[in-house]
Amino acid sequence: MLIYALQRIGLAMLICVVAMTVLFSIAYVIPGDPASITLGPRATPEMREALRERMGLDQPLPIQLVNFFGNVLTGDLGVDVWSKRPVTTIVFDALPYTLALAAAGLGWAILLGIPLGCYSAIRRNTLIDKLTGVISVGAISVPSFVVAIYGILIFAVGLRWLPALGAGAEGDLLDQLWHLILPAFAIGLGWVGYLARLVRASMLEVMSENHVRTARAFGLPERMIVFRYALRIAVLPTVTLLGIAYGGLLSNAVFVEFVFNRPGIGQLAVAAVNTRNYPVMMGATLTTVFLFAICTMIADLIVALLDPRVRASL
Repeated sequence: MLIYALQRIGLAMLICVVAMTVLFSIAYVIPGDPASITLGPRATPEMREALRERMGLDQPLPIQLVNFFGNVLTGDLGVDVWSKRPVTTIVFDALPYTLALAAAGLGWAILLGIPLGCYSAIRRNTLIDKLTGVISVGAISVPSFVVAIYGILIFAVGLRWLPALGAGAEGDLLDQLWHLILPAFAIGLGWVGYLARLVRASMLEVMSENHVRTARAFGLPERMIVFRYALRIAVLPTVTLLGIAYGGLLSNAVFVEFVFNRPGIGQLAVAAVNTRNYPVMMGATLTTVFLFAICTMIADLIVALLDPRVRASL
């Protein structure tokens, strides 16, 4: 288990290093000078040169790369071009909103998707199974920003059941949860379909294995067979998907936060792109990449703890 954990940690670190290198290279691949793009066409040469020095762009490329890695490893993501605030502070102020949104979206997707897939497998080839398949594929195919727009039109504008914009009053937990319902629904709907289809396929495979047939031969109740002997094994592939799902939800939050005008990493990244604020844009992107790598690593480690076959394969 220790060897497997070290392998997954090393892979996560490699992903982060590659992502950092790619993001650093973007500033030199796209046309134009980052300082000139940030300040706009009306900036004087002195202003551009001062910003270049402040961003470290006047140094040779290898030194810039080394400085960039060193700053990131020490938690220094740079300084906001406009507010002069540390990017780390700006990102960590917005991060809790995005984490809460992704957790809420994934939470209701798990609560609905896993039972739906399990029930569909038990009632295989029935009308309910076919209807579940159609609903799951439909949920997967609809983009989250489309769900967000129609959710606002139906539940906020038409029915006036839920608030449309914002994250709720600061310090009021109930109001923040109330404002979280629609964004969480929009961001998690697609993963309901993914989880339902994966659990169904895994359940059908497990239900045909020898230990399940043996349990039936001993006359155990069907409910015990399903939940104790089948579902606990069938859900293991879902754990790996959940790590990827959480990382995917963090990236989908860019669109949902923009549509609902919620604070968060997505809203921060969009504002940074619109204002050509390179330090904030890179800080928000790097944070998302790091979270994605960490979530995937944790999911793999949980699967290894739950399934001895993963550890035995090393």
